[in-house]
Amino acid sequence: MIKLHYFARLRELTGKGEEMLERDEITVRELLEWAETTYPGFGADYVQVAVNEEYTLLDDIIQSGDVCAFIPPVSGG
Repeated sequence: MIKLHYFARLRELTGKGEEMLERDEITVRELLEWAETTYPGFGADYVQVAVNEEYTLLDDIIQSGDVCAFIPPVSGG
């Protein structure tokens, strides 16, 4: 299982701060596609993913036991 964390507007959109994804392995690209399908309006094209506190590339592989954080774009001044 892969642990997912949601922050800022993604927490509001999903209605949860975290959840478990029952997968043994998935790419970052597949995870973002899953998130967009599961939570329409997720904004997968703009969200960054960190796995075990390190930013990822789309083809990186996430494995069971990893912790993923979805990081939405931030604005401010």
